[in-house]
Amino acid sequence: MNQRVSPPSEETEQLGLTITDPEPLRDIPTVWRIAALVATLGMGALAVVAGLYFGRSILLPVVTGLIVGVTLSPAVKLGTRYRVPAAVSAVLVVVLLVVGIAALITFFAAPLTEWIARAPEVGAVMTEKMRVFDYPLSVLHDIKGAIAKVTGTTPISVETNPTEFLGTALGVITPAISQFVVFFGTLLFFLVTSVKLRQKLVVSFVTREGRLLMLRIWNDIEENLARYLATMSAINLGLGAVTAMILALIHFPNPLTFGLLAFALNYVPYIGAAIVALVLAGVGLVSQPTLGQALLAPALFVALATLEGQIITPNVVGRRLTLNPFVVFLALAFWTWLWGPIGAFLAVPLLIVSFVVLSHLLPREEASTLPG
Repeated sequence: MNQRVSPPSEETEQLGLTITDPEPLRDIPTVWRIAALVATLGMGALAVVAGLYFGRSILLPVVTGLIVGVTLSPAVKLGTRYRVPAAVSAVLVVVLLVVGIAALITFFAAPLTEWIARAPEVGAVMTEKMRVFDYPLSVLHDIKGAIAKVTGTTPISVETNPTEFLGTALGVITPAISQFVVFFGTLLFFLVTSVKLRQKLVVSFVTREGRLLMLRIWNDIEENLARYLATMSAINLGLGAVTAMILALIHFPNPLTFGLLAFALNYVPYIGAAIVALVLAGVGLVSQPTLGQALLAPALFVALATLEGQIITPNVVGRRLTLNPFVVFLALAFWTWLWGPIGAFLAVPLLIVSFVVLSHLLPREEASTLPG
């Protein structure tokens, strides 16, 4: 189809632009109706985001419990097939989850306790290693003093008050404990009632088509979330194994511990890898004789995590679950900004749920060929 190109005006000639088929607006009221609809939808979206942000203290553990519950609900269904009561299967699943988390904490407790006991020695060694930065830091201090003289401001000295530190620590720990209680409560009760809840949701629709649609949505969400968990577990297991082997080859201390740490934290994309890299850098500064050798382990891990996070995981997850890597990245950025590290953990599962629901409610039509 040939495109009609309008003759260039004086302004377009100056700007070097080509305008194709310019036509004046014919239906101004329709434009205003569309603008009002877009504005209403935009305000509604902002209200939803604000509600998610300010209600995160209760929504975060509840949503996490629901996502984990839907992912693990096939285990409860498997138990019902062998005539195991849903309550027994749910309690067993939750107990196994708690035991797994406790095993990880116990595994990391011994090396963490050892490093805490060596805190004075670690501090002295790190001070010695960081002397290479004395000159740049002194230059920055001089620049700061010069700026303070020009602006007439004085540096603010911060004094550490043990009472204030204890109050801040309790303020962080107490909500975390309550959120863990809400999470495990939501998970347990959802697993106990998941089979009956599914039946009630399906039966609540009057028509046969509606019941079949609800059943398909529920089954697809369970299947895709379980597939995502299995895929990420396999990828994280490979990352942890390769990390442990690399650290063992360069004679880094406790390679198995850091391999397991990489495996566990990589369920939180980007943020988990950053934490592992910082821990490797800190341990390397203490355990390695030179600064270059200390930075070798975190540099290798950052290269490995970049390969995994930017190439392997987006392509594997995107192909198996039909998710665009760009959309996955945007979901990670949004939910991390909204709910922090747990939001990053929930980003892809929530994206999977959204895509499954939308694909059933708004089925795809055959794509038409667009000009150009």
